[in-house]
Amino acid sequence: MAETNSVFEAGIFLVDKPEGASSFYMVRKVRKALGIKKVGHAGTLDPFATGLLVICAGRPATKMISQIMEGEKEYIATLRLGMETTTLDPEGEVTATHPVGLLSEAAVEECLQKFRGELQQVPPIYSALKHKGKPLYHYARKGIAIEKPPRNVIIHSLERVDGNKELSDSSPELEIRVVCSKGTYIRTLGADIGKALGCGAYLTALRRERSGCFHVRDSVDGKKLQEKDARKSLFERFLSVTDVRNLLQ
Repeated sequence: MAETNSVFEAGIFLVDKPEGASSFYMVRKVRKALGIKKVGHAGTLDPFATGLLVICAGRPATKMISQIMEGEKEYIATLRLGMETTTLDPEGEVTATHPVGLLSEAAVEECLQKFRGELQQVPPIYSALKHKGKPLYHYARKGIAIEKPPRNVIIHSLERVDGNKELSDSSPELEIRVVCSKGTYIRTLGADIGKALGCGAYLTALRRERSGCFHVRDSVDGKKLQEKDARKSLFERFLSVTDVRNLLQ
């Protein structure tokens, strides 16, 4: 652990991002707490999502962002079946509703099996993926849908964590754990699962538990970054550039 009153040069911080905050907001909080300009994160989390955000501060640390992002990711996601939204999450407008019917454990498992392994995924039009220097959501908010070509992703593991209950109109939520390659959009995965089940779906909740060798259990509560002792809280979960370099070997 580094001394909070010492001169800070570079390091990596694991933050548990709270719901409602943007990833850039958390970066700003870290920048303010440390008094350093060069700060970035290793993988965006949407505002509605929670969980692990790896934040790199100082040039020696930010140079490692691309390497950190190479690791597989692990998420817990909740799908609301029977409804679709513009953004594939709760931040968008509902565009369609469909009856869920009665989906047995076997029917859901048969569907999930189709999404394990390598697959092609079309990035959502509401995403931070760039087009002509601007994120896709910049265009989508103006009513311009920029579609990117499908990309190859890998779903290493896809399992239910909701007790394998039957799903229906009165019980329309499907909770899954996903371990996937970098570049995978869980919102798109959720929407595609909904389509395959025949009723549509969108994500109501998403939590990133792991990114490569980093786990959310080792992170600092992001809400503490809004308090006056934010710097002290950050250094309770401080990793040096050397620490991370050794972890990534």
